[in-house]
Amino acid sequence: MKGSEAERCAETFLLRQRLRLLERNYRCRFGEIDLIMQDGEMLVFVEVRLRTSLIFGGAAASITSFKQAKLLRTARHYLAGLKMAPPCRFDAVLLSGQSGEEMEWIKNAFEE
Repeated sequence: MKGSEAERCAETFLLRQRLRLLERNYRCRFGEIDLIMQDGEMLVFVEVRLRTSLIFGGAAASITSFKQAKLLRTARHYLAGLKMAPPCRFDAVLLSGQSGEEMEWIKNAFEE
């Protein structure tokens, strides 16, 4: 499974959880956000991580403080383009196993 396949898998899963897709692969000079979704009134920035091995700590360990800072800057850039900023959260969808068969959805994976 490749990164783009993992993102599609996570997107499908979140759509089934009744989230609504707003943006896919939002990019700006600060970085990229895999999925931007809406959960009721909440704007959700989603980081999708795929790891086939636990050698380096697995998918969760790959969301370092540096990566979190990039996501925060990118989210601020996205929010600057809105008339009014809604409540927001950062979620992570972690896929593991050889074909991404194990999935974990972490709501509020980190905060500013």
